[in-house]
Amino acid sequence: MGDGDRAGGEKNLELRRDAEGLALVGDGMVLRADLERLLPRLRPDRLGRELLVRAARVRGVEAPSAVDATAGLGEDSLLLAAAGFTVTMFEKDPVIAALLRDALERAARVPELAAPVGRMTLVEGDSVAGLRDLGFQPDVVFLDPMFPGRTKSAAVKKKFQLLHRLERPCDNEAELVGAALDVRPRKVVIKRPPKGPLLAGVRPSYQVSGKAVRYDVLVPPRE
Repeated sequence: MGDGDRAGGEKNLELRRDAEGLALVGDGMVLRADLERLLPRLRPDRLGRELLVRAARVRGVEAPSAVDATAGLGEDSLLLAAAGFTVTMFEKDPVIAALLRDALERAARVPELAAPVGRMTLVEGDSVAGLRDLGFQPDVVFLDPMFPGRTKSAAVKKKFQLLHRLERPCDNEAELVGAALDVRPRKVVIKRPPKGPLLAGVRPSYQVSGKAVRYDVLVPPRE
């Protein structure tokens, strides 16, 4: 998609490139993927306390791998990569994928981010199909699908309303969870709002909860 192209068929949204990189622009708002802003959260004294890192942690694995099936702007994937995971990211929306690809290229030039970004691989495409053709057995599959209630949440920052005009609420919850479990990971970690419903109604093995987010962790039986 070229610079200045209409984004995802939306009449009022455009992808534009400036000195700071690629951005989605519309209705007086600008959305840019910015992995550098996570640097404070990647400090050793803070990273281990991140709820996602705690939920995804696997013991006894020297070089763990993860699949982020709903990559979005890549921030959760960066947390996992900084914690030592090699992360394969799936993003099916071409506009969001373009924003994330640009952010990865910029972040790779930041010395503190070069190592974790080097462990992150973006795949543009549907994650259900991608999981079926994955070709390896990841230790963790991470799911953060959008669901209808989130679009109206007062907690959603105004600029992220642009992102939600491209994303669609998850309409294949059971298929997504099934595809994640079918690759036989050690864990499936599902990000939810604190009081949000269970994804596809699947009860987790345990939960890691905070004030702003909850992680439902499915631990399949090991053969």
